[in-house]
Amino acid sequence: MRLFLAFTLLLSLAVFLPADRADDDRFRTTRSSPVELALPDETEDAFTFAVFGDRTGGPPEGIRILEEAVAEVNLVEPDLVMTVGDLIQGYNQTPEWLPQMREYKATMGALSMPWFPVAGNHDVYWRGEDAPPGEHEANYEEHFGPLWYAFRHKRSWFVVLYSDEGDPTTGKKAFGEPAAQRMSPEQLAFLDETLNAARDAEHVFVFLHHPRWLGGGYGDDWERVHARLAEAGNVSAVFAGHIHRMRYDGPRDGIEYFTLATVGGGQSGAVPEAGYLHHYELVTVRRDRVAVTSYPVGSATDPRKVTGTVSDEARRLAAEMKPRFDGDLELDGAFGFDGGFEVTLSNPLGRRVEVTLLAEKVDPRWSLAPEHAHAVLGPRESRNFDYRASRAPGAADAAFALPELRLRAEYLGEDLRVALPETVTPMPIEPGPLPAPPEPEGPSVLALDGVDDYLAVPPARVAFADGPFTLECRVRADEWRGSQGIVAKTEQSEYGLFAGEGKPTFYVHVGGEYRIASAETPLETGRWYHVAGVFDGETAEVYVDGKRVASLPAAGARRPNALPLIVGGEVNGAGRGTALLKGHVDEVRLSNVARYDGDFEPAARFEPDEHTLLLLHMDGEVGPWLHDASARRAHPVRHGGVATAR
Repeated sequence: MRLFLAFTLLLSLAVFLPADRADDDRFRTTRSSPVELALPDETEDAFTFAVFGDRTGGPPEGIRILEEAVAEVNLVEPDLVMTVGDLIQGYNQTPEWLPQMREYKATMGALSMPWFPVAGNHDVYWRGEDAPPGEHEANYEEHFGPLWYAFRHKRSWFVVLYSDEGDPTTGKKAFGEPAAQRMSPEQLAFLDETLNAARDAEHVFVFLHHPRWLGGGYGDDWERVHARLAEAGNVSAVFAGHIHRMRYDGPRDGIEYFTLATVGGGQSGAVPEAGYLHHYELVTVRRDRVAVTSYPVGSATDPRKVTGTVSDEARRLAAEMKPRFDGDLELDGAFGFDGGFEVTLSNPLGRRVEVTLLAEKVDPRWSLAPEHAHAVLGPRESRNFDYRASRAPGAADAAFALPELRLRAEYLGEDLRVALPETVTPMPIEPGPLPAPPEPEGPSVLALDGVDDYLAVPPARVAFADGPFTLECRVRADEWRGSQGIVAKTEQSEYGLFAGEGKPTFYVHVGGEYRIASAETPLETGRWYHVAGVFDGETAEVYVDGKRVASLPAAGARRPNALPLIVGGEVNGAGRGTALLKGHVDEVRLSNVARYDGDFEPAARFEPDEHTLLLLHMDGEVGPWLHDASARRAHPVRHGGVATAR
């Protein structure tokens, strides 16, 4: 989001300035500093104009995109707006042409500054019988303006050319045939006269529909035009459209060539970052230079609409609106599934929210219905969505993947819509009883790349009553960073083991706040350590290799959350791993008892008992899961490329 703000600071106080600034009444302060802040040049008469690309060739709702671009450009308030042709769908006869013309002009009429049209093939090509001479040229000039013209603004000239005069012999209009892409003597004479009239201008800008300098079906007639522009010496840029994608072909002889994509026109969106998108360009003109910047439609916002209420409510919605699953969500013994379940979305706000749920699958062996669900939730309304999923029995092989639910939500304000970041939630389909892994041939550990590798343990499987607990593991880091999770379920709640800058730290949220026990000595990289966090109901303690290294009072009720326990990092509000560890982890154990009260000798391999809530030996991968040796069957889901290694 780009916010366009202008701040003016008015001071009427005593002034203390460096000696060389004492006579400059443009700068005032009551403080003394040796730093001289450079002031902008107020002798330059700079200005800005916008350029819109093609409107046509897209779906009818493309007019909404044009409306949005108009509203955004009104926020910036450039001096004027230029277009580069294909204003209407056209390719029709007058009865169909006129309503399209009125729709476009009405939409552009909402601009708070002048706008100037350029004729494109959609605007002038006729289809059907009784085509008049010039096809729709007469209609265009009656309702939009001259086919070619020029005007001066400040110290610059704007030149609009017409690139669809047609074959001078046959009159045929065809933008892909070189014979129909030659400029007439009349238009060339106009260009020569205009460039002569503009010889003292600081800048000349040229606009046409077809980027004829690309050659090919356009032929080579542009070379005659380019020679004239180069000889003039003050033509700074040429703008065109038609191809529905951005392209830069300059500078050439000091002239920059820009081709715009679309503002509501047909758009593949193939590679938005490479210019396949709806956008407009803002051009800032100064005496000695021109700045051109592209803005995707939808990137500008009126800051006056983002009130405190909007900001707070949108943040709350993003944090609290998560799909809740209800039903029998467990695979059978052969990793098959056939059943229905319910997904609930709740709107916590006193304002409407528009939601879209998309059921997605990477593993094609899943069948999901519905694939798409849409609703508008009223204030504080909950809505249930019924789903059905099936998968034929078969091995949980390397291609096995759980289906996911993508949530798109928009906060509907008084006069704005705020799109929330999309979230993707794996459907919490659990594996049921996993086969016990074979006896390990040797030590097996979890390898983590620090980029996207982590394990996520389902929260319901590791839930336990308030009271004492122990979280422990073995860890060897390749590097320690400023923020580094090891095993954590924290998000303004719960507990976790961390090692920021390598210092082992135990967080536990009790009594309404975090109590944080942190060692003073950092762990080394490339070396195995056993790290344990112990909460006994009264204190929080950290142990490293069986030695107590930190302790502090901690009492009160633990604040729970519904987020997964992350192995190899910490968890964010969306339930994803973050602050990820680069290195190795082994023997992760969570217990609902304070296992240590003094120095001890850590076991090389733990055995489950009645207090064990999670025990990961890192030696049993099945599909996307890693085997949990506890009775809880809290088999974590593997994310990224995380895998066990010997």
